[in-house]
Amino acid sequence: MIIGVPREIKDKEFRVGIVPAGVRKLVASGHSVLIESGAGLGSGISDQEYEAAGAKLLQDAATLFAAAELIMKVKEPLAQEYAYLREGLILFTYLHLAPLPELTQLLLLKKVTAIAYETVSRDNEFLPLLAPMSEVAGRMSIQVGAHYLEKEAGGRGILLGGVTGVEPGQVVILGSGTVGTNAAQMAVGLGASVTVIGRNSARLAALEKIFSGKIKTRLASRENIAAEISRADLVVGAVLVPGAAAPKLITRDMLALMRKGAVLVDVSIDQGGCMETARPTTHSNPVYTVDSIIHYCVANMPGAVPRTSTFALTNATLPFVLAVADKGLHRAIQEDPALKRGVNTYMGFLTNSEVARSQTREFKDIGTLLLN
Repeated sequence: MIIGVPREIKDKEFRVGIVPAGVRKLVASGHSVLIESGAGLGSGISDQEYEAAGAKLLQDAATLFAAAELIMKVKEPLAQEYAYLREGLILFTYLHLAPLPELTQLLLLKKVTAIAYETVSRDNEFLPLLAPMSEVAGRMSIQVGAHYLEKEAGGRGILLGGVTGVEPGQVVILGSGTVGTNAAQMAVGLGASVTVIGRNSARLAALEKIFSGKIKTRLASRENIAAEISRADLVVGAVLVPGAAAPKLITRDMLALMRKGAVLVDVSIDQGGCMETARPTTHSNPVYTVDSIIHYCVANMPGAVPRTSTFALTNATLPFVLAVADKGLHRAIQEDPALKRGVNTYMGFLTNSEVARSQTREFKDIGTLLLN
């Protein structure tokens, strides 16, 4: 199979879809790997390193997309890349289609088989390709939140960890999954007072054990969320319903409950955000203010730490790409239920039920399509 890895063009997106070690494994298995020149520079990987691993360098994305059978990316295609999509192409990347009806429609019209990293899931609901970036984003959420709490950055002038004789900052985390757990780990490490709000009581009990009582937990309800954010300096939105648009847990009117200069970091923004006032921002212009509350809603947070993120991501994605390349798409999907769940569009059909529900489109089961 011919695998193409283009340079990412999203604002300040410095990650790349594969590292030289991955190229070496694919080439050793008899596949060809095409790399767009300069694709790895943001992650500290030179063209020469890719060539040494056996990749062929191409100078432009159009040529690469035209030659490749499978495209490995990090972020969803942007408008500049739409013309490169074509029937029969396999696209393997983070897609987050629920809030992107235009891209969904294009993938359907062009009959692209689109496999979304974020919906590849094991039977135990573990998301192996989302988990590494969720770890990064969860940890980053506390770093960026702590920065924007500084007065110079527009915040309340709060040091999250406090100091002797002064109470620490209050951190509220909405969600108890991978993002929420990693955010809590960072916040506890800084010495903040941390409350995690979630809907799964067993998971909350497990977190209390993991953190040895250093966090507080509350079950999710509008009343509990309102009470906690009224005391918060930093709120992290870490809610995920795989494939679906995130529920709006903080409404516009609830901002009036919050302290002026508090910070909201919505990690759920890829799925539309879990805060009603959230809208996607970029690393170039990461924050805006609504009712004196700072909103940080960068849709590709891990892109700010590309060296860490690229290696963490490609460690997870490579086995799946190898399976598709070695076995072919149909056999790989049929033999791996986790990979099958990752298929969002196939030959003009929408095959993810949550995306279909979010966009009120018709859903087709991928298993049924493969049998026909």
